[in-house]
Amino acid sequence: MVGTFARAYRVNMDEAVHPEGGYSCFDEFFTRPLRDGARPICNDPDAIVSPADGRIESFGPIERDGTFKIKGRNYTTLDLVGDPVDARRYEGGQFAVVYLSPRDYHRVHAPVAGEITIVRSFPGDLFPVNSIGERHIPMLFARNRRVAICIDTATQGRVTVVMVGAIVVGRITVTGIDERDVPIGEHRLNPNIHVERGSEIGMFHLGSTAVVFVEPGKAMPWGIQSGPIQLGQSLHGARVG
Repeated sequence: MVGTFARAYRVNMDEAVHPEGGYSCFDEFFTRPLRDGARPICNDPDAIVSPADGRIESFGPIERDGTFKIKGRNYTTLDLVGDPVDARRYEGGQFAVVYLSPRDYHRVHAPVAGEITIVRSFPGDLFPVNSIGERHIPMLFARNRRVAICIDTATQGRVTVVMVGAIVVGRITVTGIDERDVPIGEHRLNPNIHVERGSEIGMFHLGSTAVVFVEPGKAMPWGIQSGPIQLGQSLHGARVG
């Protein structure tokens, strides 16, 4: 079954780590790690990088009132970040949405170096996060199950990565929380977890969407376009490596 799925979705298996004896279940296949060096991380120290393989679906500035658009629909930072104090810090900042398809690598990595200080887990639905879901389900990204990972940095403020679940992707695992799924609620990590850019911070148990929020004045403007992107590529348009 794994082989059939991989062929149907044209999954690049050459870059994946293969367990001895093969994948024991679909979940092990979906959460497969990559071989060392498969995703070089942009070497610009000021760059914020893509947290995942996938497709840039939406990106741009956040208005001063905290509103922004994903596929033409209005959201607020509070809708996704889930905390009013943190939501305000991103007013006037930037956001980027990376959609992970079933063929993509499903682990999520730090877009910046810093300390994971807070993880917030929210219950929700598991509507499909694809063109059909985006077209027919109002407030899709705010209604689905999601986990917000806060990374405090030395020079770029707090960067938050929101992992949004989708159909059959009810389980989200996060570095530093020893649970098969992140329990609902706010988790203040003690001690904090240090991450470098490109360090693994979580995984989807199939695929979905990662949304990056950046504070105003803390990063260069985005230089990306809608389309494919890989983990480690700069969100400012610089080349990898």
